[in-house]
Amino acid sequence: MDLRPRPGVRDLARTPGRWYTAVWILFGLWPPAIAVHDRPAATLYPVVALLAVLALSHALIRVIGPYAFLCVLAGGVGGMSFLLGGGAAMFIVALPLFWIHSRNPGHAIAFVSAAAALTFAGTIRWDGDTLTGNAVFTLLGYAAGALLGLWTHRVLEQRDERARRLATELDSTRRRLAEAYQRQGAAEERERLAREIHDTLAQGFASIVVLAEAARADPENGAQRLLSIERTARENLAEARALVGSAPSQSSTSIAATLRRTLDRFTEDTGLSVTAELPEIECDQPTRIALLRCTQESLANVRKHAAASTVGVVLALHPHGIELEITDDGRGFVVGDSPGYGLDGMRRRLAELGGDLTVTSSVGDGTRVLALIPAGTA
Repeated sequence: MDLRPRPGVRDLARTPGRWYTAVWILFGLWPPAIAVHDRPAATLYPVVALLAVLALSHALIRVIGPYAFLCVLAGGVGGMSFLLGGGAAMFIVALPLFWIHSRNPGHAIAFVSAAAALTFAGTIRWDGDTLTGNAVFTLLGYAAGALLGLWTHRVLEQRDERARRLATELDSTRRRLAEAYQRQGAAEERERLAREIHDTLAQGFASIVVLAEAARADPENGAQRLLSIERTARENLAEARALVGSAPSQSSTSIAATLRRTLDRFTEDTGLSVTAELPEIECDQPTRIALLRCTQESLANVRKHAAASTVGVVLALHPHGIELEITDDGRGFVVGDSPGYGLDGMRRRLAELGGDLTVTSSVGDGTRVLALIPAGTA
């Protein structure tokens, strides 16, 4: 429920009310003052005093209140009609003030009616039963002012209703948008966690399984395999802690050193021949993590699917950015038929940095994975 106060009639013309004061002084108060400058003192002094009271009450409207001013205004307009024998012009000029300072149409009509009755009575007092122009204009002004005021009030009520409806629709839209952003954020966070789990914990568990199978098949080298299993498990534990935010995800080690350590572990676990060109390249933490994850995913695919004998890794810095190329001489595959969650995760991770992933392969010809991160990002 909207508990804000509804705009009243005095809100009809907050902006016009600021400049209508000048109009009222110029066309309401000033003409009677000029008209009586050569009148006898019996007329001059009461008219000037009455005009002064009207001007002072308007100046003190914030002190005495709008309704007190409207009472003075209605009496003053009627009194001017009694003093001068007619006040239709002043009454018509004062009509907007009754609507500007009233809180609702009923009050405005009441004040306008009182002012019209006093003005009409003053005119009849001077002219008897004759319906003069002053009297006619007073009646016409009363009718026109009342109708115009009611019509204006109705128009502004409809405007306020539209504004309230639009505000309600805007609030509803904002809530739906906030909910959509919340759902999108939750979905993105789930996707990020799924990608991190796949690239870290899942790969580590897969390595542990492969090492355990190798240890069972080759008992003579079981101790070395167990050492590799222990090391991989510890790394997985560290990754799990980093994933829940209890430890930093990566150290400040250079990307070249990080990749060398990863390749050494891969060679130790698989026995495959690895050639690497890993120059020292400066890059920020997100870039290091992205390049490391791409390397880990590519090596995991080589281990699981490629049946390769050699792997090549080349890290290079170019004017357009950092490139990481990973090749193998394995069995290859049809890229379009094997999207894979890993490849998709690599593409998404690089895309977050403005980068791109290109996978080239064909059956029997090995595989080439090229990761590019633009220079401005890295």
